Amino acid sequence: MANEYADLPTLKEQLGIEADDTSRDTLLNKALASASRSIDKTTGRRFWLDPAPVARTYNPRGRVVCDDDGETLLVDDIGSTAGLVVETGPAAGPWTAVTGYETTPDNAIADGRAITGLLRPNSTWAWQRGATTRVRVTAQFGWPAVPDDIAEAALIQASRLYKRKDSPEGIIGSAEWGVRNLSRRDPDVWNLIEPFILPGFG
Repeated sequence: MANEYADLPTLKEQLGIEADDTSRDTLLNKALASASRSIDKTTGRRFWLDPAPVARTYNPRGRVVCDDDGETLLVDDIGSTAGLVVETGPAAGPWTAVTGYETTPDNAIADGRAITGLLRPNSTWAWQRGATTRVRVTAQFGWPAVPDDIAEAALIQASRLYKRKDSPEGIIGSAEWGVRNLSRRDPDVWNLIEPFILPGFG
C-alpha cells in the first residue's frame, strides 16, 4: 500500500543518509510503511484519501447523536465533498437519495480536517427498532491531506523502526548514555498522534 505519511527523501535526510545512496531504500520504505500503518491502528483512522468515491453502508442504530439541531449520523472520516451521495433504504435496497443534510463539523474540509458526521437539521435519520433501515454513503473517505503532526510522527517512528535492526533485543547503546532499554512507546510520537485518536482506540 503506497499511502505512507512521509516520504523517503525526507527520511533519508533525517537519518543523515545521502540522497543518492539507495543501498538501504528497501529497509527505509519498509519502516515508512510500518510506521504509517501503526498510526492507522493506534488512532483508529487513516489519513490518506480515497482516489475516487466509494460506497459504505451504515446501520443508524448506535451511530446517531441527537441534539437541539437535529440528528447527526456518525460516519467514517470523509476527506472531500466531491461525489458525496447519501441514500437510505432497506439493507438490500432499493436506495432513496437524501437531501437537506449538512456535514459536520462546520468548515472541516476548509480547516484541513475530515467530515465525521451528517446532520439532518430539525429532522431524523428515521429508523425503527428491529428494522433493517440502512444509510449508504458514497464519498472519498480519509482526510483532505496528511496533517503535519501525523507526517512528523511517521518520520520519527520510521527512524526508530529502521534503527531497531541495531537493537534486536530492545537494547541500544551510545557513547553518551551507555546501554539502555528502548521504551515501548515513543513519547514524541504519542504526543503528536494523541489528538487524532478516536474514542476506544489507543
